[in-house]
Amino acid sequence: RSNAGETMAWSESVDTLLANKDGLAAFRTFLKSEFSEENVEFWLACEDFKKTKSSTKIASKARKIYSDFIQADAPKEINIDFHTKNDISQNISEPTLSCFDDAQRLIYSLMAKDSFPRFLRSEVYKELVKKHQDRNEKRWLPFL
Repeated sequence: RSNAGETMAWSESVDTLLANKDGLAAFRTFLKSEFSEENVEFWLACEDFKKTKSSTKIASKARKIYSDFIQADAPKEINIDFHTKNDISQNISEPTLSCFDDAQRLIYSLMAKDSFPRFLRSEVYKELVKKHQDRNEKRWLPFL
C-alpha cells in the first residue's frame, strides 16, 4: 500500500515510478487510456529478458518479444525507427541479452519525455495523490 510520500516520489523520475508496484500499475492504467501501454509492456519484457540465464530461454523470449513488439504488424508494435528495428531483425536469429537495448533505451526515453510528464498532469495521478493525502490526514487526526 503506497503512502502519500511514495506517491509524490513517483514524480521525481520514471525510474522511481517503474520501480514501484503501485506506481507502475497507475502508469499502465494511464498509458492504456492513451492507447500506448505497449511501451511500458515492452520495457518490462526487456527488463525480464535481461535476467534470463538459460540460452534456450533467451532464444524463445527474444522471439516472443520480437513477434509481440518489433515485427511489422506486431500486436503491440512499438514505435521505433527503421534502423533500430532493422538491427534487431537481422540479429534475432542469434539473440544476445543486449539485442533489445537500443530499442529499450528509445522507448524509455519516449516514456520519460512524453508519457511521464502527461501522467503527472493526469487525473489518474492527481486522484492518487489526493487519496493518499486524505488518508494521511485521517490517520493523524483521529478525532475528526
